[in-house]
Amino acid sequence: MSSEAITHAPQKLSKRGLRLTGLIVAVVLIAIVVIGLITRASQASNIKTWTQEQAVPTVKLVTPMPGDKGPVLDLPGRLEAYVRAPIYAQVSGYLKDWKTDIGAPVKAGELLGEISTPEIDQQLLQARADLASAKANADLAGITAKRWQAMLGSDSVAQQDVDQRTGDYAAKVAQMKAAQANVDRLEATKAFARLIAPFDGVVTARDTDVGALVNTGGGAGQELFVVSDIHKLRVYVQVPQAYGPSIRPGSDAVLVVPEYPGREFHAQVVATSNAVNATSGTTLVQLMVDNADSKLMPGSFAHVHFSLPADTAALRVPASSLIFDNGGLRVATVDGDNKVAFKKVSILFDYGKSVEIGSGLEAGDHVIDSPPDGIKSGDQVKIATDNAAAKPHEKA
Repeated sequence: MSSEAITHAPQKLSKRGLRLTGLIVAVVLIAIVVIGLITRASQASNIKTWTQEQAVPTVKLVTPMPGDKGPVLDLPGRLEAYVRAPIYAQVSGYLKDWKTDIGAPVKAGELLGEISTPEIDQQLLQARADLASAKANADLAGITAKRWQAMLGSDSVAQQDVDQRTGDYAAKVAQMKAAQANVDRLEATKAFARLIAPFDGVVTARDTDVGALVNTGGGAGQELFVVSDIHKLRVYVQVPQAYGPSIRPGSDAVLVVPEYPGREFHAQVVATSNAVNATSGTTLVQLMVDNADSKLMPGSFAHVHFSLPADTAALRVPASSLIFDNGGLRVATVDGDNKVAFKKVSILFDYGKSVEIGSGLEAGDHVIDSPPDGIKSGDQVKIATDNAAAKPHEKA
């Protein structure tokens, strides 16, 4: 074999190898491209499916439930003494002295102060003198009438004269009784110069001082002392008309006053006015609270908490389930096909974290808690996996 033939054979083999290699490389590249396209198509399909799934919102449901406790009605109230007696003067004069000051406990009949009444004293002296004169005249007229009555039996005097003497005696006796009544009246008036406590209690006001001019009570007179019985206190509360029927005598309430933060005082309803004030639309309720330790003060302000009975017809849902927009106050519910349906509701009472619905919901409704923004009626939703069945709303 010649050298030229030997050289030509390797060249042919090299070209064939190059062609085979190129073919293999081309096949590999085509496979890579096909695999890439298939992968991208699969990923796009998965992304589309995921996007579609994410477009359906997942919601948590709650079931409206009636509350086991009624709402607590918080209203302002005013404390008043069980009995309060302003002491006015019934005689004019000057205050001679006072025996008790504010905050002093007093017993019934105890002297609070005394009024100097020189004018009444002089009138009483004159009245007693008039009484003495009238009594002397009556005694003399009585003796004279008896003598003339005795002489009538001897026919020494006329019957007319005897009748005159007897009538004069009767007139003098009447004058004596009138003078006695005048003395009694002035003595009774003088007794009012002593200002006394009408019952056991505490002096809660003293609006006079020694030497002050005192006028009789009424238009011109002023309160000199105020005695209050504070072993119990009355609490007056204006209750809105809607809650009036729920608060009846015998109902319990809790008082909270600013001066004792964190402390509660228990009171009981004793009376209601059974009438609605046309101006305020409220009814007056009176409560009684024990104050044996004198911690509470008459005239002070208090918060009064009434625990109202639960309304079995009302349903409670979380406050986060409420939607307030152009459509009004609504809640979003889910029907049997997992589609959204809105229902208009009205709030009966707001508990903060939950609300009591007065109308618009039924016990079997499935309410969406914290509905997503932009949710519309008829939208498809998914139920949270931990909420396959609507969970009952926890009672407040």
